Amino acid sequence: MSESLKQATTKGLFWSSVERFSNQGVQFVFSIILARLLSPSDFGIIAMITIFFAVAQSFVDSGFSNALVRKTDRREEDLSTCFYFNIAVGLAAYIVLFLIAPFVATFYNQPILSPIIRITGLGVVLNSLCVVQQALFTIKIDFKSQAKVTLSATLISGIVGVIFAYRGYGVWALVWQGVASSIVRMGLLWLMSKWYPKTGFSKSSFDYLFGYGSKLLASGLLDTIYNNIYPIVIGKFYTPAQLGNYSRALSFAQLPSSNITSILQRVTFPVLSTIQDDMPRLQTNYCRLLKLSAFIVFPLMMGLAAVTFPLIRIVLTPKWEGCSFYLQIICFALMWYPIHAINLNLLQVKGRSDLFLRLEVIKKIVGVCIMCITIPLGITALCVGMVVSSFIALFINTFYTGKLMDIGYLKQMRDLLPVLINSLLMGGVVFISIQFITNDVLKLIVGGIIGVLFYILSSYIFTRAELAELKILLSGLR
Repeated sequence: MSESLKQATTKGLFWSSVERFSNQGVQFVFSIILARLLSPSDFGIIAMITIFFAVAQSFVDSGFSNALVRKTDRREEDLSTCFYFNIAVGLAAYIVLFLIAPFVATFYNQPILSPIIRITGLGVVLNSLCVVQQALFTIKIDFKSQAKVTLSATLISGIVGVIFAYRGYGVWALVWQGVASSIVRMGLLWLMSKWYPKTGFSKSSFDYLFGYGSKLLASGLLDTIYNNIYPIVIGKFYTPAQLGNYSRALSFAQLPSSNITSILQRVTFPVLSTIQDDMPRLQTNYCRLLKLSAFIVFPLMMGLAAVTFPLIRIVLTPKWEGCSFYLQIICFALMWYPIHAINLNLLQVKGRSDLFLRLEVIKKIVGVCIMCITIPLGITALCVGMVVSSFIALFINTFYTGKLMDIGYLKQMRDLLPVLINSLLMGGVVFISIQFITNDVLKLIVGGIIGVLFYILSSYIFTRAELAELKILLSGLR
């Protein structure tokens, strides 16, 4: 990796990590406060409608921001075209959400969902106004500015949510928290980017952006619907409290996994795009990223799985203990998400959004089949199905990676196996060691110390290369 590229990657990873984890850390604190003030049912109500806003947001972006990042000869008309398209789609999405709100409320037999959808939907319009501004920061690999925006929005909206919850507004505290976040985020992105549309809509520009982005939109929609289909099923066939427990377990697991995945996707895509035509460099850096991501994520997820029960009792109080076992299982599914993401990023870097779409269709068909089998068996079975789906998806994702770059499933698993074994051993040691302790706080402290020491020491034996790579990365941040 050239010095300039390494510097850009390191800086991007650092500030993207700062943005993601400072934001998630603050969000986590507010979520704990809100979980103590509100009930699992309140969170379950919001989880019922998450899919509708996730789908709307997918349409708002439509893959255009990734198309802008990848386009090396982008012009002002490309930015303006993307901006106008985003606004049009955002308004259309809100109208649809407004109209279907009563039907969604009837489907779940929860009348309160109708006004909640209509108010929360305002966030979709607000988000459509700042897609280009955020893409510009990504193009520049300027995640420092994004970190400031995201953290500010999280802080202000979190305070809004806590105030409403403390004053007894129940689920509406979560609604107004979301709206406040969108308002602050939009305002700051406009203020800090200093960009506004300077030209009109260009059909030729739209044709390029849509040609590339439409396939990403289709695959993104499939992924969004699939990832949110579980709340639909649980919300329909089980109680809001059970859905609240599931959604809380998922959010805990996503804190290390999906957040690191997001960081890797955001940083590796523009960085790898710069070397897309240099196959030897692309292969080398691709393998490094795979192993480094596993070296970080695998132990975090296994450690979390090991201390789940005392963690939930301490952080959320015993009323949320129902989510503990769900969380433990979900950790084994989400630990593979960064590996999925980097494999899919390669397809985008190589301009093969057609293959990206094809893979998503296949994976979702398999996943839905597994979900249909596990629905009657309970929420625990659904979580186990997520683990099975994740393993199958890994095999599918690596198929075309092997075709494009000769780094397929077997090659990746050989590279990742030492890290996987080390992480599983660490998780097992932590889980067994804390069984002899009765106090939950001591369980967390002792488990954390044992886990960190065991993983560091065993890394010198099994994964010394990845440990050295991490040291190099961290030294570049100083």
